[in-house]
Amino acid sequence: MKTAIIGIGLIGGSFALSLKEHGLSDEVWGIDKSEQNQNKALELGLVDRIVTLDEAVAGTDLIVLATPVDTIPLLAVKLLNKVNERQVVMDMGSIKTELCEVIDRHPNRGRFVATHPMWGTEYSGPEAAVKGAFTGRTVVICNREQSDPDALKLVENIYSTIGMPIVYMAAEDQDLHSAYVSHISHITSFALALTVLEKEREEEHIFDLAGGGFESTVRLAKSSARMWVPILLQNKYNILDVLREHIHQLQIFRRMIERDDVKGLTTAMEKANTIKRILK
Repeated sequence: MKTAIIGIGLIGGSFALSLKEHGLSDEVWGIDKSEQNQNKALELGLVDRIVTLDEAVAGTDLIVLATPVDTIPLLAVKLLNKVNERQVVMDMGSIKTELCEVIDRHPNRGRFVATHPMWGTEYSGPEAAVKGAFTGRTVVICNREQSDPDALKLVENIYSTIGMPIVYMAAEDQDLHSAYVSHISHITSFALALTVLEKEREEEHIFDLAGGGFESTVRLAKSSARMWVPILLQNKYNILDVLREHIHQLQIFRRMIERDDVKGLTTAMEKANTIKRILK
């Protein structure tokens, strides 16, 4: 099998490494609008060749979209316009509703498999690619009934081989749950970083005094705006809903602190502690 990956950054590059590590693709070709990313991906051995979109369609069996989410719907349509009945197109974006709506009635819709591997770091670019990144992480496959059985089987086999448990969801449900467990974490991290930068003017104090708790909480604030602005805007209404609840919880904590409410704070924290039963 020959594979083309469009977008050879953190996700695309890590996926390329997984394909190579598990012998899932004889050749991995790369497509990226950044010449710097192209050269780095070749240098690091993430891909075997840099090709054009037309070359990828003409010469590969699987085409993977790992670009920012605002670019995926249009790319998906372009590819579905060109692929044959044996080729498979899949994406790795974290937002699915708009994508699935755009390609819903396309004659080649069955050749597309919509996926979201639940993994990422705060880093970006080909040099951020990680070997074995996806092992043990869940992947969501959306609207599987709209994918052709052979296309779905190919993608399922890839994810199973690289060690990813598969969960199936409707696109709308995936976007809702991603807002709760992923997107709100990034917003919180960005906001916390801005709060500290606004209040703490002495950079050396941030560096010297920041403990592990702060560092782990604010880690996501190093994430790429190019990737996260489209995610937040495409999943706008789900994110606004979870933000309202998050702000409400912050206000509750603020009132309890103002009132020296030991019992209330203890109860709230102990309730929050129960998350450890889920996140073992």
